[in-house]
Amino acid sequence: MASWNDVVEIGRSLPEVEASTWFGTPGLRVAGQGFCRLRNNPEALVIRVLDQGDREALMLGQPEVFFITPHYKDYPYVLVRLEEIDREQLAELIEDAWRIRAPKRLAAAFQNEILENRSGE
Repeated sequence: MASWNDVVEIGRSLPEVEASTWFGTPGLRVAGQGFCRLRNNPEALVIRVLDQGDREALMLGQPEVFFITPHYKDYPYVLVRLEEIDREQLAELIEDAWRIRAPKRLAAAFQNEILENRSGE
């Protein structure tokens, strides 16, 4: 089970992430671009995905975790029941959303840092 605090902790481990508000609820941004936020009614994490196909795959694979409301049907976002997702999968989703919204130079620098750390092991 994950919480908003987990989302913030994971998000802040990524370069240039700031916690702020987005549509009046707590959210995370990179370079001014929102990539996830907490939603009320129902309470869930709204997170950016690559496209609607990616979203559909998540919802079909784990309908107890992922869903949308009619508002999101035309947008590349999925809603996540934080009480149903494990921290590892949450971290992957947050990193993917960050990569989608981060400037290309920042995402490339982060990828290079990961590769350098792996080669030094």
